[in-house]
Amino acid sequence: MSFFGLDCARKKERELERRLRANDREYNLSFRYATNAIKTSKYNVFTFLPLNLFEQFQRIANAYFLFLLVLQAIPQISSLSWFTTVVPLLLVLTVTAAKDATDDINRHRSDNQVNNRKVKVLIDRKLRSEKWMEVQVGDIIKLENNQFVTADLLLLSSSESMNLVYIETAELDGETNLKVKQALPVTGDLGDNIEKLAGFDGEVHCEAPNNRLDRFTGTLTFAGQKYSLDNEKILLRGCTLRNTEWCFGLVLFGGPETKLMQNCGKTTFKRTSVDRLMNVLVLCIFGFLAFMCAILAVGNCFWELNEGSEFTVFLPRQDNNDAGFSAFLTFWSYVIILNTVVPISLYVSVEIIRLGNSYYINWDRKMYYPRSDTPAEARTTTLNEELGQIKYVFSDKTGTLTQNIMIFNRCSINGKSFGEVYDFTGQRLEINEYTEKVDFSFNPLADPRFAFHDHALVEAVKLENPEVHSFFRLLALCHTVMAEEKKEGELFYQAQSPDEGALVTAARNFGFVFRSRTPDSVSIVEMGKPCTYELLAILDFNNVRKRMSVIVRSPEGKLFLYCKGADTIIYERLHQSCKKLMDVTTEHLNEFAGEGLRTLALAYKDLDEEYFRQWKKRHHEASTALDDREEKLEQLYEEIEKDLLLLGATAIEDKLQDGVPQTIELLARADIKIWVLTGDKQETAENIAYSCNLLREEMDEIFIVAANSPDDVRQELRNALTSMKPGAPDDSVFVRGRTLGKGVKAVRDEEVNGEYGLVINGHSLAYALESSMELEFLRTACMCKTVICCRVTPLQKAQVVQLVKKYKQAVTLAIGDGANDVSMIKVAHIGVGISGQEGMQAVLSSDYSFAQFRFLQRLLLVHGRWSYLRMCKFLRYFFYKNFTFTLVHFWYAFFCGFSAQTVYDEWFITLYNLVYTALPVLGMSLFDQDVSDVWSFQHPKLYNPGQVNDYFSKKTFFKCAIHSCYSSFMLFFVPYFAMHDTVRDDGKDAADYQSFALITQTCLLFAVSIQLGLEMSYWTAVNTFFVLGSLVMYFAVTFAMYSNGMFLMVPSAFPFIGTARNSLNQPNVWLTVLLTSFLCVLPVITYRFLAIQLCPTINDMVMFKVRQAKAKLPPPSRRTRIRRTSTRRSGYAFSHAQGYGDLITSGRLLRRPAVSRSSGFTGRTTTGFSPMGRSAGYSPTARPQNVKTQDVEATSLQMYRTIEEPAL
Repeated sequence: MSFFGLDCARKKERELERRLRANDREYNLSFRYATNAIKTSKYNVFTFLPLNLFEQFQRIANAYFLFLLVLQAIPQISSLSWFTTVVPLLLVLTVTAAKDATDDINRHRSDNQVNNRKVKVLIDRKLRSEKWMEVQVGDIIKLENNQFVTADLLLLSSSESMNLVYIETAELDGETNLKVKQALPVTGDLGDNIEKLAGFDGEVHCEAPNNRLDRFTGTLTFAGQKYSLDNEKILLRGCTLRNTEWCFGLVLFGGPETKLMQNCGKTTFKRTSVDRLMNVLVLCIFGFLAFMCAILAVGNCFWELNEGSEFTVFLPRQDNNDAGFSAFLTFWSYVIILNTVVPISLYVSVEIIRLGNSYYINWDRKMYYPRSDTPAEARTTTLNEELGQIKYVFSDKTGTLTQNIMIFNRCSINGKSFGEVYDFTGQRLEINEYTEKVDFSFNPLADPRFAFHDHALVEAVKLENPEVHSFFRLLALCHTVMAEEKKEGELFYQAQSPDEGALVTAARNFGFVFRSRTPDSVSIVEMGKPCTYELLAILDFNNVRKRMSVIVRSPEGKLFLYCKGADTIIYERLHQSCKKLMDVTTEHLNEFAGEGLRTLALAYKDLDEEYFRQWKKRHHEASTALDDREEKLEQLYEEIEKDLLLLGATAIEDKLQDGVPQTIELLARADIKIWVLTGDKQETAENIAYSCNLLREEMDEIFIVAANSPDDVRQELRNALTSMKPGAPDDSVFVRGRTLGKGVKAVRDEEVNGEYGLVINGHSLAYALESSMELEFLRTACMCKTVICCRVTPLQKAQVVQLVKKYKQAVTLAIGDGANDVSMIKVAHIGVGISGQEGMQAVLSSDYSFAQFRFLQRLLLVHGRWSYLRMCKFLRYFFYKNFTFTLVHFWYAFFCGFSAQTVYDEWFITLYNLVYTALPVLGMSLFDQDVSDVWSFQHPKLYNPGQVNDYFSKKTFFKCAIHSCYSSFMLFFVPYFAMHDTVRDDGKDAADYQSFALITQTCLLFAVSIQLGLEMSYWTAVNTFFVLGSLVMYFAVTFAMYSNGMFLMVPSAFPFIGTARNSLNQPNVWLTVLLTSFLCVLPVITYRFLAIQLCPTINDMVMFKVRQAKAKLPPPSRRTRIRRTSTRRSGYAFSHAQGYGDLITSGRLLRRPAVSRSSGFTGRTTTGFSPMGRSAGYSPTARPQNVKTQDVEATSLQMYRTIEEPAL
């Protein structure tokens, strides 16, 4: 019973709560929990053949050819041999199966690589090295630094003080900044004592397996006591242990039950929209085929009744069959003869075309990334044309749009802007890899990876400008960064926020080196002099405060409050004497924000000793209050953080990948909508969206949905909808009469006036994706130009993609680089993996992969568009040539007594699709292009026809069918009447069956070749060779097969002896061929001429422009650096979590004491500082600086000092 899934149902019902006991495998095995082995493959040795054949026979055409094969096995019906169908069918099935097997073998290898990783497991009181797949629920395992977490674990103990561990969660949420987890004190006491750990028999009762990454509830019962468990004590599979020597954990969930795998989704069989349309069209063709065969069968019945009796003398009926039975057999005979309306060569050709276009992607040097030696890779060959129809792109942020690297780029200190580079004429220079860098050799503790280009700032530091020193002193003291120094002078910073890491690193390079901290002190090196500041308080960051402050006592005994945060927040708390400095700094902040940089304002304050003593007392009382603690602390923070003195501002670049803004702009011009789905915080996502031009200040409005209840979310969505489209009726949501499968109605695209953006967080999104609200969310989101979903789980990413797939008539693409993107990559029509810094999980699950986001524009606008264009041209032409070829039999039936006789020579029927027309159409489908790649980028609107299926649709197909009917009519009747009652030059009769067959097939081949030439936009030597070579091959084969020698060898196989040389030497035959060919293509030429003149398409206009330019490449667009001002600036510490400061001051976050060390400035014992290095004694006054604000009065609170710069 369990084989059929009934046991699974019982197990799911039992798994309302998980119960397990440490070190007791026998007890845990009774629950039949999943092992730690994972499986992402689709097949195994036993299931491959049946499952793969089942998938392949979902193609109606494959099932149809199997049916034909059965018919051809019946001698009374078949006029063709059975192997003419079985060989091509087996070829198609074998090639497709081999490709699917190769893909699945790669998945098996990936699974085996993961499952066979080794980890130390505590078994029988010994640590043993076991494979991951052999780990079971309830085992205690040991992890070491930089190891992946094996399964979902309850943290028991660690090597760090207070049983802390540091983990990187890039595979889960894309964030590379470290997070802190802490074990329970009762389990932390176990340490690394194997005997104690082996004797640990705690029982865990917790939630059943689920996909919520941010939540865990459970209890641990040990030694008669019950302890609460939450997410802060859980290590999830997919995380990496960092900066922790070792830790022990208890396995709670393994393999497919881990939260990572619960978020991954299932591997699905993807088919393109062209494939789905083909299934519908093939059904229509079958109906048309049955209709034609029925007409011909009825015709045979009437002929047998009226005319057939006259022929029974010399053509006796077999077994005395009557006319009705004859008609029945004729029906199935014509099913076989007319089966070429859907030849199996169509599917062979489609696979070859897709394979060829896949190789173009693999071979494209413009999508090769030399830094990591990573070429683009088409990991599947079945989806290429879908790349030319994308309407929605769902992108991860971290590692996909950005490099996840923060760079200290600019700053404003005391009204002076630093970071720009000027030449000797005063012109601003673009900074690139060749720009001269600042020499930090004067500082032995400088980070060699840090780069800065404005020499003026380092000179100001060397000249001991007090404001500059105060600026960097603040950056070195006001943070929550942890320092690690394993070797003398080699500092490593572990920052919870990458912004903070960048700021502390900048201070380090400019001579203010953060060295270490304790719960009550911070040690730094100021210009070579070690200093220790007493840390009196940390006023921590949260999303409401948007700032953090530290209160320190300097070595001289003075009290200072240093504060950094969002400029709008800081400005409200500045002393009135800073008014003029605020104005200047605001200009700089606008400039920084206009360049997409993340800005912070910096301020400080001198504190009175007595005031601080009283404040500290009140702070202690508030922090221990039982009621309204948060409100009381906030009041105290507000009280002390006022009358601040402005120092300046910082500008950090969250470094985008190269070409991201340009790529997004180009895709937007192609009417591709981009939605960003990220696990990052809202402010981070917004700033990146502004940096890459997804969000712009020119937009009419940007809606923020951040409600915490379903009703509030619904109201905010409705408010946004009303703002964009006032009075929009609810009943106009769906496309009338259009469904997208399973009865789901298609949601229409609604036009709005203006451009809008939507930002929604994870909590609100959870409500918005509920069935009662999903249509409102989808409707609102689709009206917006850009949608940003932040703090979303991997499963929510997949749900958003699935929602668009479900209700929109659009093709979706998901792109990401981490394991947290796998689920949406699998759900989307097209999944693209970026081989970045977050592992290879996304690449392994993707359909296409490359190294940089900017390659997406080439994948879609060039390869995708060309693939779609080629496939559509191929299908149109293929149906035309085969319909035309087949329907001639229909007209001929009325002249052959409906006897199922073929109009062509059998050899021509055999070779028509295999030799005569195969290579020309493949040449067009592999080499054709309407315009070059450069013109494709210059005119991204060329991409639009693919999004609305302009090139191949039901309408296009029926146009093609009508044209084929007309052409077949001409191909039969023009030669028929042209040759009727005619004689050769020598007076002999020319109107015999064999001559007529030869003329008709020659006319057919010329007509379809000319039609191919009209379809082709790009002639190459290969195309020309294929077209002309096929015609030459036709005549060569025809003369050979119709020769005397072939007839003498096998008379029954080559009956058309002498027909070619006797017919093709007549002028009237060639005139008939020319006339018929011209009449066949005349409607096409007329229609295209009128269409181009009256209603030209975007392709027609661009191709005309190309011809006008005589096919010269357009000049590449010159992208200048656009400098814009902005009133919008980022908030502070975008990945920073609340409460981190409490961990520092409590001592729980700190490591064991490090060995004593020197200041790092070897040979420097004086307290002063002398300029050193390349620029010693040199003041950079040769280049213009930002105009200094004059008449800013100095106050007793602040000295606004400027340095006079003498001319050289």
